[in-house]
Amino acid sequence: MNSKLLSLRLATTALACLAALGLTQAGTLDTLSSRDASKGLRAALGQSIDAAVTRLGVPDGFLGNPEVRIPLPPALRKLGRGLGLLGMGGDADALETAMNHAAETAVAEARPVLRQALQRMTVQDAKGILTGGDDAVTQYFRRTTADTLTVKFRPIVARATQQLKLAALYDQYAGKAAQFGLVKGAEANLNDYVTSKALDGLFHVMAEEERAIRKDPLGQASSLIRRVFGALK
Repeated sequence: MNSKLLSLRLATTALACLAALGLTQAGTLDTLSSRDASKGLRAALGQSIDAAVTRLGVPDGFLGNPEVRIPLPPALRKLGRGLGLLGMGGDADALETAMNHAAETAVAEARPVLRQALQRMTVQDAKGILTGGDDAVTQYFRRTTADTLTVKFRPIVARATQQLKLAALYDQYAGKAAQFGLVKGAEANLNDYVTSKALDGLFHVMAEEERAIRKDPLGQASSLIRRVFGALK
């Protein structure tokens, strides 16, 4: 066989092998079965759930994380020179600490609810999350779990805050501020406010975990996660 023809054939074969290898390693969403895409997403979201609950549902999980730490509503600090006007300057810090610890206690109970939402996820849900951008997970879990988590979180938060005599004073003070439009409705009640912020923090950290997976799919331990999220690159 002519040496030039042989070299051409060898080069063509090598290019074909490299192309096939590239498809096998990266792939595209179109080449993945709906079942594999859904399973890969479930694995990734399960990882995000576990990571978020582990990070937040522990002492100082909220308090020690400036991105999710729950502050007193700003209006309470500004109105009438804030809580200091009532002689509550030091107590305000204690209340803020207790609010964050209440959120940590509540989030520790979130895992089963979030896992149930994963089991109910449809193929259409999975597609929407995979192609929906960085906030797709937050949107999905807010839509499917926020009401259930609110019902579950609120009594846990209430038990954690009822020991504080400041809770009633907070509600009274914030309620008056709400009448003037200085505090939003959810912020006028301590337990509702903490519950809402706990959910915000939980979804925020889950979204962070998802972004990390999307950014570095090949660095994930699960081969299915690598395959599915690698196909998005």
